[in-house]
Amino acid sequence: MMITPVHRFRDIERTPEYLQPEKCVPPPSRTSLGTMWFIRDGCGIACAVVTWMLVFYADFVVLLVMLIPSRDYVYSVINGTLFNTLAFLALASHFRAMLTDPGAVPKGNATKEFIESLQLKPGQVVYKCPKCCSIKPDRAHHCSVCKRCIRKMDHHCPWVNNCVGENNQKYFVLFTMYIALISLHALIMVGFHFLYCFEEDWTKCSSFSPPTTVILLILLCFEALLFLIFTSVMFGTQVHSICTDETGIEQLKKEERRWAKKTKWMNMKAVFGHPFSIAWLSPFATPDQGKADPYQYVV
Repeated sequence: MMITPVHRFRDIERTPEYLQPEKCVPPPSRTSLGTMWFIRDGCGIACAVVTWMLVFYADFVVLLVMLIPSRDYVYSVINGTLFNTLAFLALASHFRAMLTDPGAVPKGNATKEFIESLQLKPGQVVYKCPKCCSIKPDRAHHCSVCKRCIRKMDHHCPWVNNCVGENNQKYFVLFTMYIALISLHALIMVGFHFLYCFEEDWTKCSSFSPPTTVILLILLCFEALLFLIFTSVMFGTQVHSICTDETGIEQLKKEERRWAKKTKWMNMKAVFGHPFSIAWLSPFATPDQGKADPYQYVV
């Protein structure tokens, strides 16, 4: 196979090598790819469980410590509805990000029969991942946790127990956005509640004793501030990555751009769907744009 000069700039993971198709197990059938995607990683599962527990803790403090004991019914209803709606959307986005195939390349497709079926032309180069024995499409990277090559892999996030890639980046962005929003909302409510308790009798501003109320509010404040900073940074990083059409791994490795440059608006539509609508903010709406064919591997 011919190697053009541009291929010499690729990292060692993508260096062309002898494919050795006889050592690869045939890939699974297309029908088996429809099963639910879930990564069995102990650390990732623990982080995902902790994420849900932290959201439930925040909801517990917001409702039982601040809103329900409040004598302002309108204030409680409005803030309770808003907070729980955002929390529901955050957990739904987390669920979709965790259980959506991020763009995995079928394992073991570097077989002799499959390579012959590609009908390569003179000068065309294919790349094999020696770790999962698959023919890699362009812009795919191998994840050591998922044990698969992922198309347009940005990074592996233990908090969602999954890679962030071509198919689930929208849900990860929504997850970080909604977590940042409920964190900000919680901080604002904690501030107002402290002011309210200082002006009124502490025994009347909460269903719990004053020391317990203070401890619960301080813990919520610390949690909200920490995750507001963390998720805001992640949200900004992801939006920048989408607008520049350059994944986190590509930026880290400073890979040479070999794909067509598009406008920021086109890149956003490629992730969130076309045309722009309220569905961009919904974790239940699947982007309707055409995804790359997972069986196209020639670069």
